[in-house]
Amino acid sequence: MQRTIYYIDGLNLYYGLKSKGWRRFYWLDLRRLALNLLLSNQELGAVRYFTARVSSTPRDQLKPVRQNSYLEALATLPDLTIHLGHFLMKKQYCWNCGKTWQVPEEKMTDVNIAVELLSDAYDNRFDTAIIVSGDSDLTGPVRSVRTRYPDKHVIVAFPPGRHSVDLNKAASASFTIGRKKLRDSQLPETVVRTDGYVLTRPARWS
Repeated sequence: MQRTIYYIDGLNLYYGLKSKGWRRFYWLDLRRLALNLLLSNQELGAVRYFTARVSSTPRDQLKPVRQNSYLEALATLPDLTIHLGHFLMKKQYCWNCGKTWQVPEEKMTDVNIAVELLSDAYDNRFDTAIIVSGDSDLTGPVRSVRTRYPDKHVIVAFPPGRHSVDLNKAASASFTIGRKKLRDSQLPETVVRTDGYVLTRPARWS
């Protein structure tokens, strides 16, 4: 059996689902999704989830509350670890009107994925790595693993609405995650933390 580790780019997956209007799939059980995507000759070793904490906006004050509920629900799953990056404010400039404004830009996710991927390959923790992302910035790390460890496979699972030609070329193989796999991989409506607190799917995600 091939030992398999998943590396999930949380924001890339989120924006892929958002682009399809699939809000009802946001309450996603990532471990179940990983199991549903495994081939018969693969066994799940670990799921690594990479994201950054979002902030509220004038139009959506409850955005961080929903995300926190989701992260706490994920934290109850076995074999899953959460790796947090962060957002930095980046100045945007309009050449037409001369105005400037600040927008949040996510940092560290691609670096964190690269570090964990290369570390796991070096420590021989997997035979197959599955990258859930369409971010072309991961092309270099994927290519590096395949070059340095030719006996290992790196497969890219593109989120819905996401694709990268370069990442596709660098990978051993690739596929796009389908709607049925997402539908069949939802968390229960309520998830109980170890301390007994009950987490509930956000109403906006129903």
